[in-house]
Amino acid sequence: MTAEAPTLRSARRPRQGRVPVLELEDVTKTYGTDPPIPALQGVSFRVDAGELVAVAGPSGSGKSTLLHLMGTLERPTSGRVAITGLDIDELEDRELAAVRATRIGFVFQQFFLAEHSTALENVADGLLYAGVPVADRREQAAGALTAVGLGERLAARPTQLSGGERQRVAIARALVGVPAIVLADEPTGNLDSATGEQIMALIEELNANGATIVVITHEHAIADRCPRRIQLLDGRVVADVTADRGSSPR
Repeated sequence: MTAEAPTLRSARRPRQGRVPVLELEDVTKTYGTDPPIPALQGVSFRVDAGELVAVAGPSGSGKSTLLHLMGTLERPTSGRVAITGLDIDELEDRELAAVRATRIGFVFQQFFLAEHSTALENVADGLLYAGVPVADRREQAAGALTAVGLGERLAARPTQLSGGERQRVAIARALVGVPAIVLADEPTGNLDSATGEQIMALIEELNANGATIVVITHEHAIADRCPRRIQLLDGRVVADVTADRGSSPR
């Protein structure tokens, strides 16, 4: 039996209030030794299933380092980072690779699409390391592209797509395996304002249908679209505010 393609309808999950997907506890990250450069200092927060969260801050605030830790691309110098309860410091590199392949979806402002592959092939490749059979990969990729409004563009190559369409392909690739969390790094950064608005509307729709998404951004207008905003400055969390509820105790 083939797996059900993750359309917006089939990807819907019940809201699981207060189920942690991502946890950071007193996390620090330093680079170099003479002298050490502190990139993150005592960062603590958690993201629960079904949340849409903005991590905001100016250049140099620690956003990129935080993204690398949340995505298990780096390990903390001290403190704890956990994805769906798995402490990344307790996992070997091959186990971390499996976590990235099955539990985390990535969206970047540069898209990172294979130029000579079709939209369908680019999205199907997102399942390559998850052990999904080839036929199922293509079926699920078609469903994911349909979910982001590109059901008629499966055979198009990136050079035949607009910037907004390329980002939709990248979002479909991130979502195709129905990961526990999607990390979107400046997802509107390479787009004009109108197209960026469309991409944020899509992110909001996907979140409304159950996807847990963290948007990393330096743009106030993008951060303000998210129900929760974590503000970074000089490697520290200086605010964690949820709309209509004020500062969060997390």
